[in-house]
Amino acid sequence: MKRIFCILAVLLLTVPGCIAEDLDLDLPVQYPLNEKDEATVNDVDFSRYMPADDANRVFYEIFVGSFSDSDGDGVGDLRGVINRMDYLNDGDPQSGASLGVEGIWLTPIFASPSYHKYDIIDFYSVDPAFGTMDDLKELVALCHERDVKLILDLPINHTSTQNRWFRNFLNAHAMNNPDNIYYDYYSWLPAGSKAPAGRHFAQNAQAKILYEANFSDSMPELNYDNEAVRKAMLDMAKYYLDLGIDGFRFDAAKYIYMGDNPKSTQFWDWYVGELKQIKPDVYTVAEVWDGDGVIDQYIPFTNCFNFPASQASGLIAETAKAGNVNRFTAYVAQYLNKIHALRPDAVNVFFIANHDTDRSAGYLSVASGQAKIAANLYLLSPGSPFIYYGEEIGLRGSRGGANTDANRRLAMLWGDGDTVKDPIGTTYDASKQTPYSVKDLKKTSDSLYTYYKRLIMIRKANPEIARGTYEALSFPDTKAGGFTSAWEGNTVAVIHNTTGRAVTLDLAAAGAPYETLSAVIGIGGASLNGSMLTLDEQTSAVLR
Repeated sequence: MKRIFCILAVLLLTVPGCIAEDLDLDLPVQYPLNEKDEATVNDVDFSRYMPADDANRVFYEIFVGSFSDSDGDGVGDLRGVINRMDYLNDGDPQSGASLGVEGIWLTPIFASPSYHKYDIIDFYSVDPAFGTMDDLKELVALCHERDVKLILDLPINHTSTQNRWFRNFLNAHAMNNPDNIYYDYYSWLPAGSKAPAGRHFAQNAQAKILYEANFSDSMPELNYDNEAVRKAMLDMAKYYLDLGIDGFRFDAAKYIYMGDNPKSTQFWDWYVGELKQIKPDVYTVAEVWDGDGVIDQYIPFTNCFNFPASQASGLIAETAKAGNVNRFTAYVAQYLNKIHALRPDAVNVFFIANHDTDRSAGYLSVASGQAKIAANLYLLSPGSPFIYYGEEIGLRGSRGGANTDANRRLAMLWGDGDTVKDPIGTTYDASKQTPYSVKDLKKTSDSLYTYYKRLIMIRKANPEIARGTYEALSFPDTKAGGFTSAWEGNTVAVIHNTTGRAVTLDLAAAGAPYETLSAVIGIGGASLNGSMLTLDEQTSAVLR
């Protein structure tokens, strides 16, 4: 009888107009994975292509629970990332059929009671909602087959209160046993003490202590004056490096010692130094959400995200909104000189949005052309830029009046039956979301998604952009501007026009004679007549 029912179900599904929902069957979610793009990019000259190195990879941040769901439970997972690898990088840099990213940053994947996973119960376990350790190993192998670096988000300044370390810590205090190894695992004060200014301590009546919890009472702060804690965190990182992970993004790096940057930087000096002893080419990038003056203190020890250039108020967005490119390139030149003085191999890490900020599509609209020219500004720059998942399709999301970060981490819109859902706590008005999915945009040659693919290919096809010696150009009496970049005997010029009208620039001041328009990308086109470059509105050109 069961066999007859199954045959009947299959027959019904093949009848035009019949869909699975009509049958009320408990069937696993099925959707076509990694379909080939109908709008591939095939007009980029790859004769000078060079594989990326770790100082210039284009990374892609994935908020795992919102990316792609492989098992129909509504939660994104590691298998979902594996299933989407051909979307991210199909292993052929010249195919024009994948986004072409060269690195992936996974937000925390460890066992955790929250949807965001920044409060960790067990650093040695993959959260069951996200899959298994075998899934992670498979993803590592797949990434390495395609020359993609995989880095994990590492929130090590605090844990969950459900972590066994914290339970043992409370028990040691309740038993008044200072000889217990966990007695000083977390930062604490005796009950009734006055907390230091700028730091928050929560009370535990049973243990008769106050424990430090600057982000949430459910996220106690570890005590890094304790050598046992340092060793535990180093052993954990070694475990993942040995597994094949290429490096880490350090969450809330300036809060290892709350309000004490010198002491926090001393920790990172030690920690990154130890990681390099384990894996000399370990990739590290830190979240130091502050101005340049504070970020500069961490640059000698690790790469850091460039926060002053990011978000709605940052220099990238300001320039994309018909701002002065000459000001932008002067800043980049100054910034590169500064970080290289602090550490010669320091890397510029641009981004425009991430999981903690409002989505860039909310302040850089696709229709106005601002989203595209902003992408030009930061992806055609030196260093290692980071794209936030969904940025390439104009995914929207903002904290809004509900004041919830879940609204910044909404489900990726695949359009092919993927069952991934918005995270817990989402209040974002669905009517404000982009109407376009990946499936829609894959069919369109002028879509934002296809634009991102082509832009990344242009970056790869002109390796001087990311690798070379940067020199800002200055064009008087115009907001259009650019830079030159020299590497291994070759020089390119990158020129941006962010304004709403065409400009003509004399490139004679740019040094070497430029004879070839290597690439043009933007709203319009460009032409080169001798040293005179005419560049349409919201358009960029790469010249050789």
